[in-house]
Amino acid sequence: MVERNLAKVEVAGSRPVSRSISFAHPSPFTQGPAMQPVNKMGALKSYIDAKGLKSTSQRDFIADTFFRTTTHISLDELLKRVRRKTPNIGYATVYRTMKLLTECGLAIARQFGDGQTRYENLPADGHHDHIICIKCSKIAEFHNQKIEQLQMEAAKKLGFTVINHKLELYGYCPDCG
Repeated sequence: MVERNLAKVEVAGSRPVSRSISFAHPSPFTQGPAMQPVNKMGALKSYIDAKGLKSTSQRDFIADTFFRTTTHISLDELLKRVRRKTPNIGYATVYRTMKLLTECGLAIARQFGDGQTRYENLPADGHHDHIICIKCSKIAEFHNQKIEQLQMEAAKKLGFTVINHKLELYGYCPDCG
């Protein structure tokens, strides 16, 4: 399994970012200032209560571990991390927790062309796009206001209301090029 590397990049007219995304209709559990892990746990607990689900210590530990990640993490990678402290947590519990986090808007499921779903923390500082190395799987995040503006203009011209989008560029990083 390839470990994904997260990098910040500077592109002319762009600003590097470490986490971000925007929606026209944000989840009520994710509004407000940048959420730290403790705020995210509160949002998760509110969502669990609203859905009438039970809270478990295993789910809380998995969510807290995920909220502290700074990479695009797969279920297998997250399972390894949680098993370091709680060896009896199973794959199905991690899967169900990540499905719940995705449903409530605290995680974003991403596919980067390798057939494996990776999860990204709800970005705290606005939208960002990704550029992925097809050789070493490094993922770099960037934001470019000109690109964002062109996308909104295209949507408006075609009569669309954008509620979400993603831009992924694939190529070779400087180390692999």
